[in-house]
Amino acid sequence: ETYIQTTYFTRVLHRANLRLRVMSGGQYDLLRRVEAGLKGQVGLDLDVVDHWNGTVRGVETLSGGESFLASLALALGLAYEIQSSAGGVQLDTMFVDEGFGSLDGTTLDTALSVLQQLTEGNCLVGIISHVGRLEESIPQQIRVKNGEKGSSLEIVC
Repeated sequence: ETYIQTTYFTRVLHRANLRLRVMSGGQYDLLRRVEAGLKGQVGLDLDVVDHWNGTVRGVETLSGGESFLASLALALGLAYEIQSSAGGVQLDTMFVDEGFGSLDGTTLDTALSVLQQLTEGNCLVGIISHVGRLEESIPQQIRVKNGEKGSSLEIVC
């Protein structure tokens, strides 16, 4: 069971690293930890390779914004691995909830660029966020507004 999990996990990581390298400006790759950690099974824990200073360290050392990018890259890697190995399964929609507030302006632009590339195919990407800068960057929106009589929706195209 662990062998099969690690095989698929390695494939997901390969696909995730293609996105993470772009979003981190070539700084990071995710790496499957080979020795057993204190909490996890052998082969299912993650480290991060920092190409800028040549170190390998645990993913828990990433900052909030870096963790968000790594999580987004893993989600994209998993989605593409499922599509490629599930024989006809097509994932057309992805929702990303929050996390954008932890990114600096440059990293936010890079993450949005990666998500924009997804929408150029047949993928719909929904972003759930309170970050004002996203409101300026995304032309099509569904805004939820709270009112005295409940919530209302506003569609912006």
